[in-house]
Amino acid sequence: MKKLRYFFIVFIMLIFCANANAANNISIKHNNGIYHIVLKGEKIKKRIKFVVSDDLKTNKEAHIASGATLTLNAGFFDPKNGQTISYIVTDRMTSADPMFNTALLSNPFFRMNMSKILNRSEFRIMQCGNKFQYDIASHKADVPFGCALITSAQGGPLILPKLQLEEEGFIVKNSAGEVIRESASVLHKTSRTIIGLKGKDECHILVITDENPMDMYEVQKLCKDLELDRAMAFDGGSSTSLNYKKDIDVISIKGDGAGRMLKSFMLVY
Repeated sequence: MKKLRYFFIVFIMLIFCANANAANNISIKHNNGIYHIVLKGEKIKKRIKFVVSDDLKTNKEAHIASGATLTLNAGFFDPKNGQTISYIVTDRMTSADPMFNTALLSNPFFRMNMSKILNRSEFRIMQCGNKFQYDIASHKADVPFGCALITSAQGGPLILPKLQLEEEGFIVKNSAGEVIRESASVLHKTSRTIIGLKGKDECHILVITDENPMDMYEVQKLCKDLELDRAMAFDGGSSTSLNYKKDIDVISIKGDGAGRMLKSFMLVY
């Protein structure tokens, strides 16, 4: 009887420790219309995956279908043809390639700026030996020697250490230095999905809702205030979406109330 009681106590302690560990790995704070999510520790890096849907679906639909704990919108896409504008890597394989987006290739402006668009910033998770490692780098940047790219999602622009609006083709200026083209409302206030790094083991996600919309300069200041080392944007505006367990369901009110249909997602298990 004592032995049975001992095993029961051990079982309860294991469940408690597992729940406590999960709670420590993912923390979420909501303040002034901004959700601040922190993913801590080495283990959670193995439980992050970027995925692509064949058909567009809402963040909530992807969240329920995947059984993930946390689901967020990821890369850019063309809502007219459902094709990607961002590279996505899933389980070491390229699952979304903008070079197959016919509308992107046929657009004269995009063709002229293709090198910038294809080399926009991406969030990476790499395996280096027996450890997993985060990084934010331009798409064409080499993966460090001895590392393998496990999963990634391209977005942009880079926010920290330097805001790269022109370098990544989000704004275009004329010879007089005037902005003649803007993408992703980078100079205007809108909702945003931002991902950043602090140290080696902290991934920070900011879901900036319609309650407190920001332009990219305001986002950069917020990231600096949080002392992030590197940061970049995913798709934002009406794409901004967050689902956590069954507790949090965030969409942009700019849509139809059900959440925008999306192409790619960040899943955290």
